[in-house]
This record gives sequence, C-alpha cells and structure tokens, in this order.
Amino acid sequence: MFKGAATAALVVVLAACASGGGLYGPIHGDNRPHSGVDRARGMPIQGIDVARYQENVDFRAAFAAGTHFVFMKATEGKDYLDPNFRVNWVRARDAGMPRGAYHFMTWCSLASEQAAWFVQNVPNDPDALPPVLDLEWNNHSSCKTKPNRADALEKIRVMLEAMERHTGKLPIIYTDMNFHRDVLDGEYFPNAFWLRSTAAEPHQRYGNRVWTFWQWTQTGVVRGVRGEVDRNAFYGGQNEWIQFLLTGCDPRAIASLGPTGRCQSAK
Repeated sequence: MFKGAATAALVVVLAACASGGGLYGPIHGDNRPHSGVDRARGMPIQGIDVARYQENVDFRAAFAAGTHFVFMKATEGKDYLDPNFRVNWVRARDAGMPRGAYHFMTWCSLASEQAAWFVQNVPNDPDALPPVLDLEWNNHSSCKTKPNRADALEKIRVMLEAMERHTGKLPIIYTDMNFHRDVLDGEYFPNAFWLRSTAAEPHQRYGNRVWTFWQWTQTGVVRGVRGEVDRNAFYGGQNEWIQFLLTGCDPRAIASLGPTGRCQSAK
C-alpha cells in the first residue's frame, strides 16, 4: 500500500522518532483542563485536528514540539471545501508530519454526491493517513434533516466504501456521543474509531466501542498553532504507532482485516 514517496516519508518520520527531539513525551497545553481526561495528557502519541479556524499552522514547529499527527478538514456535504485544506495538506507533508483528511457528513444531500465531492478534492496520496468520515448531527448548520437510523447507516456505508476505493485505505470513523448513541451503537464496522470525549474516558461514554484515536479536548494549546485547537491521543505507544503508519490499520485489527485484503503492508 505504501511505496515510493510514502516509504521515503515514513523513513523520515521514523528517523525523527529515533533521534528524540521531543517527539515522544507528553505535551500538556490545555486552556480548560478537565480531570476526567487526565490519562490522555500522558499518552505518548499526541495529535491535533485543524480547519480554517486555526488559520496558518506552523506544522514544522508543532511536529518538533511533540505533535505526531494532524487530521485536517477537507470537505463537507456535496459542495464545501475548507479554504485552508490545500495549503494545510502541502505544508504538513513538507514538515514531515503524518496527515489525513476528513469529510464532514451532512444529511441534506446524497451520499453519492458527497463521495464525488470528496474524491474530486482530496488527493490520493500514498503517504497520507487513512481518510476520516466525521459523523455528527448537523445541529449547527442550516441542514436540519435528521434521517432515521437505517437511512443514516445506508448513507454512511456508501460514503465509507467510496472513500476506501479512492484512497486504498480503510477510513476512520469520527463521532460524538449523541450520534453514536442514536445511530452507531451496536453496529459493527471494520473501521477504526476516533471518539470525542472531553470530560471522561471513552469507555465511560461509549461502552465497549474499541477506539484508536481519542479527541480529549477542544481547548488545547500547542506550539505552532495560534489559539485553541482540538487535541487527540492515539491509543498505543511508539511500536503501535509505527505499525499504524506502515499499514493504515489499528494493529489490534490486522489479524482480522488481513484476510479481507486490507493492511497489505503488514504481511
């Protein structure tokens, strides 16, 4: 899956990890820390997610200071492109920071239209992290449509399949407590999950849902980013993180996903 430029980029990342330079070790910035997520602050693999609100991110400074990855908003619905996406995509790559793109799903347009918009605007870069499908109710937008559970699941699966076809990587599902409760709870997906929980550990809010990434604050402060930024933790340590970079899969799922043709570079 990852060859050529992707392998070269990964060599740079692994060399940086081996050399120290502050890349492994907690960074503590949070304007409004909550004791319920104290464990997240000490987890070794930390990242951020950004959109236009963060404006000009200095990815080199962030990476050098201990930010290991970034997910950035790319598209929303069938016709919105984050105005900073293309610049962020290139700058993060040039800084050597692993980066992935996310699509914010809306419920007022067809999944096929949204998939086409994502494919049109997000490069199929072999060295990118898996794409992310952001699943929430559209409470803060002009779209007030709220499909029933079956319809929502159908749209989600259409979008996930299209994103995987385009990138060759199994997409990550990002979600919050309300959407998970209403739609995703009890549903099986082979995808890695990225869960939002800013006042408690994920198992206290999502039951037995296994998570790969944990969004633990929206008031984070990290070097290279002006103002506040969402901060996230990867579940494992350095060895698991390297495996994830190599395969695009949660290491705990490789044994089950390998026979489906995914995580090919793990073989």
